[in-house]
Amino acid sequence: MSSLNSSHELPPLPEYTLIPVPPLVPGIPDKYLELLLPIIAYWAFSMLFHWIDVNDYFAKYRLHTPAEVLKRNHVSRYEVIRDVVIQQIVQTAVGAAINYFEPEDLLGKDDYTIAVWATRIRVAERAIPSLLGLLSVDAHTLANNLAKSHLALSGAIAGGVYPGLTQVITTAGVSRIVPGFAAWELKLAAAIYHVFIPAIQFAAAVFILDTWQYFLHRAMHMNKWLYTTFHSRHHRLYVPYAFGALYNHPFEGFLLDTLGAGLAWKVTGMTLRQGMWFYTGSTCKTVDDHCGYALPWDPLQYIFPNNAGYHDIHHQSWGIKTNFSQPFFTFWDHLLGTVWTGGDVSARYERAANAAQNKLDSSVTNTSEMSDPSPTPYDFKAHKKNELFELAESPIMAKIPAGKAKLQAETSQQQVLADKEGGGMSVLREELEEERAAEKSVRTSNHRRTASNSLKGLRQKVGSLGRKGGIIGVEKR
Repeated sequence: MSSLNSSHELPPLPEYTLIPVPPLVPGIPDKYLELLLPIIAYWAFSMLFHWIDVNDYFAKYRLHTPAEVLKRNHVSRYEVIRDVVIQQIVQTAVGAAINYFEPEDLLGKDDYTIAVWATRIRVAERAIPSLLGLLSVDAHTLANNLAKSHLALSGAIAGGVYPGLTQVITTAGVSRIVPGFAAWELKLAAAIYHVFIPAIQFAAAVFILDTWQYFLHRAMHMNKWLYTTFHSRHHRLYVPYAFGALYNHPFEGFLLDTLGAGLAWKVTGMTLRQGMWFYTGSTCKTVDDHCGYALPWDPLQYIFPNNAGYHDIHHQSWGIKTNFSQPFFTFWDHLLGTVWTGGDVSARYERAANAAQNKLDSSVTNTSEMSDPSPTPYDFKAHKKNELFELAESPIMAKIPAGKAKLQAETSQQQVLADKEGGGMSVLREELEEERAAEKSVRTSNHRRTASNSLKGLRQKVGSLGRKGGIIGVEKR
C-alpha cells in the first residue's frame, strides 16, 4: 500500500459508470412524458377553474361576471378549444422533433460532479491565508490555535490543509492512501450541485422566457400587420377564462410559447426532468393568468406580480397596449414604461359588468330561444367585497386620468378598432353606449341630489320662519 506524499495534494476524483435514467413513470420514457405533462396540466388546471365558474364558487373574487363572459367575448368556446388543441398539437410535434436529436439523459455521474465542486472549493481555500494577510492576520498561527477545537475550520484557514483527512482507494488491484474531502466541503458541493445550480438554471430560464415573450408580445401590438394578422385573435377574449389561455393563432402560439420555452430550456442546459417541470409550471402559470379570479391565497398570484388581475387589464379595450409582460414578472413593463398608469379600474369593471347584465337581460326578454342557458341576474356589488373592487355607494364615472394613462387608453382603443374581423368597431360602440349611460346616470343622480338639497333648504327656511310667526315673502308688522 503506497502512502500519502503531500498534505497539499488534492483528493482524486471517483470513477463512475453511466446508465440511462429510468423513467419517472414506468413504461413512459421521460422524453414523451415531458410532452404530455404540460397538456395534462393545462386541461386539469383549467377545468378546475371552469368547475369553480360553473358552480359560482369564490364569487367575490371574480374579475368579471358570467354575463360578461357570454356577452363581451367575440369568440365561441368551440373556436377557443379548437385553436388550443391545434397549438398543443404543434407544440407536441416541435417538442418531439427536438427530443429526437437530444442525447439521452444518463445517471451515475453525481458523485463525480460533487467531487469536482469539492475540488474547486479546496482550491479556493488556498486563497484564505493571503486574504487574512491583507487584514494583518497570521493564518498559520490562527490555524494552529484552532486545530484542537475546530479541526475543519483550522484546515480551511490554513489554505485547505487537512493532514488527518485520508481515504483508501484501490485502482487496478493496488491500494493507496490518498487525501480526502472534509465533510463540510462535500455538503457544500452537494448543495451547489443539487440546489444552487438548478435554481440558477430556473431563474435564468424564467428571465429568458419573460424577455422573449415581452418583446415579441409588444411587437405584436406595435406592428399593425402583426396584430391584425396574428395577435388580435387572442384579444377577442375580452373576458379571459382559464381554458382560453392558449387561444392563439397557431403561428403566434409556436413563436411566443413553444419556441420561447424551448429556447429557455436549451440555453440554460436543463435536463429532460428539469424541462418537464419548467414547461408544466409555465403552463400552469399561463392558465392562472387567464383564470378570471383575483385569489389572495393563490400561491402563483401571491408570489408573482404578473397575475390574473395584472394581465386582465391588458385584455380590456382601454388597456390593450399596456401590461405586456408575461408570464412571470413585470420588470420589463416597469423598466420600459408600458405598465398601466391609470390607477384604480374598479369603476370601469363595474360599468362593464352592469352593461353586460343589461344586455343579457334584454336578450332574454326579446328572444325565447337562446343557444346557451342564461344565468340568473348577477349581483355585482354583492359579490365584489374584496378590497380590489370596493366601490362607493354613489354613482362613479369611469374616468381615465389625463396624461399618459389617457394616451394609453386611446392607443389601445385604436388597436381594437383595427381588428375589423373580430368586431372591433362593435366593441367600441358598446363602450361608447356604456359611457353615455354612465354619464346620464351621474347627471340624473346629481340633479336629484341638487333638488333634494334645495327642498331641504326650503323646508328649513319655512320651519324657521314659521317658528317666528312669519309667512314667506311677508314681513310681520
